[in-house]
Amino acid sequence: MRGGGLLVAGTTSDAGKSVVTAGICRWLVRQGVKVAPFKGQNMSLNSFVTREGAEIGRAQAMQAQAARVEPTALMNPVLLKPGSDRSSQVVLMGKPVGEMSARGYHGGRQQTLFEPVMACLEELRGTYDAVICEGAGSPAEINLRRTDIVNMGIARAARLPVVVVGDIDRGGVFAQFFGTTALLAPEDQSLVAGYLVNKFRGDVTLLEPGLDMLHGLTGRRTFGVLPYAHGLGIDEEDGLRVSLRGTVRESVVAPPVGADVLRVAVCAVPLMSNFTDVDALAAEPGVVVRFVDRPEELVDADLVVVPGTRGTVKALSWLRERGLADALVRRAAEGRPVLGICGGFQALAERIEDEVESKAGVVDGLGLLPVRVRFGVEKTLARPVGEALGERVEGYEIHHGVATVDGGEPFLDGCRVGSVWGTHWHGSLESDGFRRAFLREVAAAAGRRFVPAPDTSFGALREEQLDRLGDLIEEHADTDALLRLIEEGAPKGLPFVPPGAP
Repeated sequence: MRGGGLLVAGTTSDAGKSVVTAGICRWLVRQGVKVAPFKGQNMSLNSFVTREGAEIGRAQAMQAQAARVEPTALMNPVLLKPGSDRSSQVVLMGKPVGEMSARGYHGGRQQTLFEPVMACLEELRGTYDAVICEGAGSPAEINLRRTDIVNMGIARAARLPVVVVGDIDRGGVFAQFFGTTALLAPEDQSLVAGYLVNKFRGDVTLLEPGLDMLHGLTGRRTFGVLPYAHGLGIDEEDGLRVSLRGTVRESVVAPPVGADVLRVAVCAVPLMSNFTDVDALAAEPGVVVRFVDRPEELVDADLVVVPGTRGTVKALSWLRERGLADALVRRAAEGRPVLGICGGFQALAERIEDEVESKAGVVDGLGLLPVRVRFGVEKTLARPVGEALGERVEGYEIHHGVATVDGGEPFLDGCRVGSVWGTHWHGSLESDGFRRAFLREVAAAAGRRFVPAPDTSFGALREEQLDRLGDLIEEHADTDALLRLIEEGAPKGLPFVPPGAP
């Protein structure tokens, strides 16, 4: 089956395309199929660095893990990282190529990227038995169809069959399926093989009459009804949610090992990036993680995390306007734990010189760490390995700011002063031994009788999640029909649903 493929589209953003794509990848690899994920264009502040030093969306890195292959830039050739409501940094084949307004991108630049996107897809199809592609937003965004390089644009160019995912938990899924199909041009409609219902609660027999009517209206079948599954947190594209809420094993929440829980408050800074860094904390029994935006919410926190951000200077202004900056300074003076990661680390510095990201010039940081930061044009993209607190640590770096450390104790690439830590390393808390050592330090500084669980493996918990996604596809989708689609393409003679594209 060399070169088979499928595009997983969605009626809306957050319909479940990422998890369905990951689930199909995990199901296929368990069948012995050599499979890879692909997303031509991704818009996300949650990104990852591949081993060759390329920046891609974290969702595609997670899908590669589901497929049990190493993630590469081929799997996400275009990544857009928003810097405001109207502009984004464009990352091509893992490297930044400049800032662009939405109008400028959709007005011409996007079309020039179609050829490299298709070249990546074809290279993957020449290497793998199957490539499972994820769309973006909705394929029926008729205002953007002319420049589309991620939905029906690549489906038509590569003759990929399309399955449309709809989130029934939001309501209106039948109208979404019908309307999505009816707004596509005849050539696009001919590739839409059918639908997949996601996040269903209740008795599926009550849904069946609607599925039958949908088939009668569109001539297209539904390939499965996936039940609502709690605790399926994976690396998201964006949003304000802890992916591993409480613990990954949400259905059987493990009690704290020690006498106390540990409360972690994450400052919900603007343009927050890689908030998945705190997933590993949330996976620990007895660790409670929440996002906060008010100073009073820091009062009972045992650890405050200032996470990464695409706008360090903007985040600093926000922290000051909200009163969170003063609260962080008070915490540091009292010896209460604070951790800054990447942009959050930069915000804790004494001084920031930024002529690149915000172009604000010299700006005072919070002064909690003896660090000076200067933004450079070149982006640091790396996969460092080191040691901290007597434990081996792996991480990844994505930043324009270059930190000069003038004191304190060494801490990864940053430093520590008392109970304030700062580092550019994302993902460090996924190193189990280091995470446990860090939490013991936090508990001691906070005066909590918290004890990290001795056997929590973040990697094993992530594998459990991916297997659960594979199980959902295997148990609730028509896998024989999906396999035929991947191997043979969309069925011939699918009816046109009027009115079609305007």
